[in-house]
Amino acid sequence: MKVCPMKVFNHHVYEYRKGLRNLILYTTNIEELPIIENRFEHIKITYQTYKISNTKINVFFGDPDCVKIIQEINKPKLNEFTPEEDFILGSMLGYCRKQQCTRYLKLRSKIK
Repeated sequence: MKVCPMKVFNHHVYEYRKGLRNLILYTTNIEELPIIENRFEHIKITYQTYKISNTKINVFFGDPDCVKIIQEINKPKLNEFTPEEDFILGSMLGYCRKQQCTRYLKLRSKIK
């Protein structure tokens, strides 16, 4: 069963507006960008987009302070994040802290 991408996007918006999450990462086709930007402008949600390929984008949205941190990291592709940046992102996205700690240690050990 295939899920309509805009249904997923709308569910993410719902979760943010209800206070369930402070930051959301939504990966989608670049063709959806005008619709997404229009929606954010209409409902006043802070966001940052990054082109990750010719056809895909990452859209971060949510709390203005969380989005500001993403903007300060300013790396379009997640695989470019340092272990520390990856840890911060995972924490802001609401991932399990224990799993984030394990992931951080694993990423750090690859560098040493």
